[in-house]
Amino acid sequence: MTDVNHADAATNEAEPIEQVGGSNYGRYVLFVLIIVYIFNFIDRQILSILAEEIKLDLGIGDAEIGFLYGTAFAIFYAVFGIPLGRLADVWNRKNLIALGLSFWSAMTALSGFAQNFTHLAVCRFGVGIGEASATPAAFSMISDYFSPKVRATVLAIYSSGIYLGSGIGLFLGGAIVQSWHAWYPDPTLAPLGIKAWQAAFLAVGIPGILMAIWVWTLKEPIRGASEGLITPKHPHPFKAASSSFMSVLPGFSLFALYQAGGIRAVAMNVICASGVVALFYGLYVLMPTLLQWIALGIGVYITITWIHFQKLTDPACYGMMFKSKAFMAATVGFPAISFVTYGIGFWSPPFMQRFHGETIADAGLYLGLGSAIGGFIGIVLGGVIADHFRAKTVNARLYVGLAIPLLAVPFALGFLYTQSIVMAYIYSFLFSVISPAWIGCAASTVNDLVMPRMRATASAFYLLMNTFVGLALGPFLIGQFSDLYNRSGVESADALQLAMTLGLGAFALSVAALLLACRYLADDESSRLERAAAFGEPI
Repeated sequence: MTDVNHADAATNEAEPIEQVGGSNYGRYVLFVLIIVYIFNFIDRQILSILAEEIKLDLGIGDAEIGFLYGTAFAIFYAVFGIPLGRLADVWNRKNLIALGLSFWSAMTALSGFAQNFTHLAVCRFGVGIGEASATPAAFSMISDYFSPKVRATVLAIYSSGIYLGSGIGLFLGGAIVQSWHAWYPDPTLAPLGIKAWQAAFLAVGIPGILMAIWVWTLKEPIRGASEGLITPKHPHPFKAASSSFMSVLPGFSLFALYQAGGIRAVAMNVICASGVVALFYGLYVLMPTLLQWIALGIGVYITITWIHFQKLTDPACYGMMFKSKAFMAATVGFPAISFVTYGIGFWSPPFMQRFHGETIADAGLYLGLGSAIGGFIGIVLGGVIADHFRAKTVNARLYVGLAIPLLAVPFALGFLYTQSIVMAYIYSFLFSVISPAWIGCAASTVNDLVMPRMRATASAFYLLMNTFVGLALGPFLIGQFSDLYNRSGVESADALQLAMTLGLGAFALSVAALLLACRYLADDESSRLERAAAFGEPI
């Protein structure tokens, strides 16, 4: 069977059904969800431009800043994304997004009152929990409003919110800090004694609470309509999702496992927990940042527990995800790219300030504009290219991912090693065009390998992997190595430059995993219905 036939089999399984509101309303929903995603990344990325201010005020190092941006956010984002993804698969998705948006915006605003590292970390935990509600539900809604034939393009357009939000966050953060310093050169005279970085958190957090009201007015789509695979409404959504919440809460998860699989399931979990403790103790010995490895270890343990619980309670969903070699390879290969994009993206503003002596406002303006414009172009172009060539080969989306390291590394090295400020911004812009082109491809690949009722859960697992590998490890490890180089006598700017260069090595893992995915994707997509039936899913 040719690749073309595989693609046809994967996308023409049933006749689509007219969606609520029609095609124009679907575009309107997409527009609103893009704005939500922009808020998502403004609140997430603004910490990058504020890093130097926060370090100075709270007396912390690069590793701690990397922890606040990455791990403190990522663990809660990834772990709560699992049960919230399950809730999105059985409940009203637009209501879930609205509630999550209001919560994470409130936690961002509360970051503006943080007085120490611990307080700020707790607020970042809250931001992670709130933001976990949005993307799996949005992926699922968008997949119901648009045909699989344009799914990579549409999800890429939605995902452009990543770079639009990141760019706006950098620009706003830099502008607010510089303006605040001009208005209140003596911080003690500022309202409530608020520092410049705290004012930035308040300014970007409060509008999101108002945006949540708009999201609440959207119409919930018919689940599965785009593929003619209508999924009936779940009669008891919160009861169905409660077991998923239980499965990710340490302590309660053992009880959930016992109910699902008896004492044997609990014993296996204890053995896995022992292995996780041993692994992360070894990592702590190598890189003694205790809070990082405790948090990441808890996240990995919870993930293992949830996978086991999923196997016992929803074998069809478990099988469609974890017995698909293409799914597993893709959820390693694409997140390995995000290790580089998150790492380089977060540390670029501090790098420009340290290495080139740029002001926070200029770094925020030029990096922010470059990220917003370049990222939008790259994400959308990547989706369009992938969907266009998918008519010829089912692996088109994976090929886009494989092209990223080849095209992005030269621009990343140019950014890090040029002595020209102007060229540094140009290289950064070009890197922002190339490096995110895979994002829509990843989301659509994951969604196409499972049944409609499983999309939010599958998306939550993909985002979990993306968050652990990219967000929890990328910024932290680059910050950790920067600190290590600096302690060994390397000047601060040069230490960060070396650490960022080292971070590009994660591209090797992405290439290996995506090549493996290319081997299995055609068969796994074309046999989707047969695989689902074999796992016990009613078709």
